[in-house]
Formats: sequence, structure tokens, C-alpha cells
Amino acid sequence: MGHWFSRNIVEPGKLPLFLALASFLLTFLATRTVTRLIRAGKGPFRNVSSGGLHIHHVVPGVVLTVLGGFGAVASGRHGVGSAVFAVVFGIGAGLVLDEFALILHLDDVYWSEDGRKSVEVVVLTAALVLLALAGFSPLGVDDMTADERQDRASFLLTLALNFLLVLVTAVKGKFRMAVIGTLIPFVAIVGAVRLARPGSWWSRHLYARRHRARARAEVRAHRHDRRWSRVRRKVQDLIGGFQERASGRGPTPPR
Repeated sequence: MGHWFSRNIVEPGKLPLFLALASFLLTFLATRTVTRLIRAGKGPFRNVSSGGLHIHHVVPGVVLTVLGGFGAVASGRHGVGSAVFAVVFGIGAGLVLDEFALILHLDDVYWSEDGRKSVEVVVLTAALVLLALAGFSPLGVDDMTADERQDRASFLLTLALNFLLVLVTAVKGKFRMAVIGTLIPFVAIVGAVRLARPGSWWSRHLYARRHRARARAEVRAHRHDRRWSRVRRKVQDLIGGFQERASGRGPTPPR
């Protein structure tokens, strides 16, 4: 295990990325645990306030993210400094993205239905960083051989084609698949060739007069959401603790 870690993480200069991901996940899980205890009125934890103003943890998160980001850029990929700043950046990013929904809505929606977006963003971010840690490069550049890299025409054509697929997938309203498609080449082709989701740009502009296509898209989206929404919500409840409010357990202190 030690040899594998040294060969695949340390030697290629991926240790800062690994430390940032680990600190990011640990910070998010610790933050969710603390906020759930505060909401339930258990333990020594309390909301942080100053002069009657509640200080959300996104505030120190932004400070740590900026500090860690600039420090990591200045430190390079190797050395103790890069590792330390990577941890600082990961902690800050965990605090910020835990309140992503608050930033998006400019409202305290932490425990509301809209607050589930924070969990989605954290899971998606962790998945993308894991892909990068495993060696996937944006738009599939890592899959090209040395000869293909020298052939500029093939290189640019691959980038352009995959970018087009990602773009079509995004305008069809399939943003998760579009993001993953930037790292795993041609995954976005699935979203690009299938019907657009209702309400997306593609659906509004290209299905306006195609009533059958719009009806099929609505039926397909309904079946997909019915199949996967329940699973997604259970995972979000498990990670974010939303089910505790729904069941009425414990008080809900103001945030």
C-alpha cells in the first residue's frame, strides 16, 4: 500500500490534491455533524454570533479558501508548504460548499428543500476531484498517445468533438452528465443523443412545435425522476440530515 501510494500519489505530485480532497471531505462531514447537533440541542456546540449577527461558517470558509488557494499557487506541487496550503484550501472549500445553497439563493435555506443543493454540489465536487486524482484530464486529453499529441489535427478534433457533446448535453438540461463528460471522454454522447429535459433551453427552443417529442421528453423525465429521486433523496438525507427535521426530532434553533 505504501509503495502504491508513493508511486501513484507522491511521485506524480498529486499529494496536495489528495490532501485537499481528504480535508475537504472530513471538513464537510464534521460540519454537518456539528450543525445537526446544534439543531438537536445536543453537545457543547452553539451557533457563532457577534452583536446579534449569526456568523455562517461560509465566512471563515471563504477566508481559508483564498488563503489556501494563493498559498498553493505560490508553493508549487512539492514540499511541505504545498501540502499545508492544500489542507487549508480543502478545509475552506468544505465550509464554503456546505453552504453553497445559501450563496446561491442569498437566503438561509440550509435545512430547507433548496438546501439539498449543497449536498449535491459536495458529492459532485468530490467525484470530479477523485476522477482527477485517478488520472482523468479535462476533455480526455490523458487518453491520447504521444503520437496523437504530436498530431495537432487529431488532438484539436478530439477536444472540439467532446466539447460539442458536453455543450449539447448541458443545453439539454443534463448538467451532471455534462460536468462528468468534461473529464471522461465521450460520456456526454449519451446525454447529447437522448431527448432533452423539460424546461431546458433545448426543449424550449427546439421542441416548441414538436409536440410528440416534448410529450416523450416529459414522460421520460417523469420516469427517470420517479426512479432515481427517491434514491437521491435518501442519500441526501443520510449525508445532510434533512430527514431529522421531517420527522420532527429535536428543536430547530435559528441559524
